[in-house]
Amino acid sequence: MGSRIIIHVDLDAFFASVEEREHPEYKGKPVIVGADPKDGKGRGVVSTCNYEARKFGVHSAMPISRAWDLCKDAVFLPVNYKLYEEVSAKIMKILKSHASKFEQAGIDEAFLDVTCKIKGIIEVKKLAEKIKEEILKKEKLTCSIGVGPNKLVAKIASDYNKPNGLTIVEEKNVKRFLAPLEVDKLWGIGKKTKRKMDEMGIKTINELSNFEKGKLIEEFGIFGHEFYQMAHGIDNSEVIEYRRRKSYSREHTFEEDTINEQFINDLVNNIYEEVMHDVEEGGFNFRTLSIKVRYENFETHTRSKTFSHPVGRSKYTKEAIHKLLKSFLQPNRAIRLIGVRASNLVLMKKQKTLV
Repeated sequence: MGSRIIIHVDLDAFFASVEEREHPEYKGKPVIVGADPKDGKGRGVVSTCNYEARKFGVHSAMPISRAWDLCKDAVFLPVNYKLYEEVSAKIMKILKSHASKFEQAGIDEAFLDVTCKIKGIIEVKKLAEKIKEEILKKEKLTCSIGVGPNKLVAKIASDYNKPNGLTIVEEKNVKRFLAPLEVDKLWGIGKKTKRKMDEMGIKTINELSNFEKGKLIEEFGIFGHEFYQMAHGIDNSEVIEYRRRKSYSREHTFEEDTINEQFINDLVNNIYEEVMHDVEEGGFNFRTLSIKVRYENFETHTRSKTFSHPVGRSKYTKEAIHKLLKSFLQPNRAIRLIGVRASNLVLMKKQKTLV
């Protein structure tokens, strides 16, 4: 396999799949998890949906009203974070038991470095199949697995044959694997950047890898160098073990850069609620709340508010995040990414219980 063996595990349509597991009557039906559609008049966005719903063009971060228009007969469900976190924790425990180094990359995905445990493609294939079987047996859920010599290739590979897929890319085959794929399979390349590259005559990763690096840097700045490196399958980032938690954050990249303030505010509400849930599950309050905004030209800004005392989920902190966001909303500047972060964590004192 080469110098490193990295596995990326991605749970298939996780929220929706958990709901189908809990409610077998939903099997075979389009399932959409997110805000209340209110017969097409609802605000907010889709958190995720199953593959049946995706056949109708529904996808995550889509306005829930649009999802209603596309698929009125779907089963619409609210987000049950507590349940998903519980299931995720069990699956992550399974994954961690198979790794030399383990990095949870989200509620539904993780990287495993198995370099010290596995030798050769036959052994890694057996391990990947064992992981899939164990998750299916214990949690009744499927996952897609990608294996590669680095995190970048492993993640692209896990998305290559969804759902319930297994794709192994040996180091000697990396360039051949990446070459025919569209450029937006690489990290950081959204629809706007893809369109720009298309104008430059770059449609595939192979074409990107053969493009003059200097011109890419001229067009995209430091990201041009990163795009060039990734197109050659180069990624030296390590699988990072868990460290003492210093913050909780979540972010979302829009499929289309947007100036729609209502849509942006609704999405920030969703991200805020997710971060607050994570903070509460960890048993923390926090003193600093931050907003992150990346514009269409990749220019990135953050703004923070530090409170005089530890705080948590409240009307006060929710208003604070929207005040921070407001300064970044400009009518002529489209936004491609939004993030929310809670930091300066303070462990909450837990009351003793009487037995």
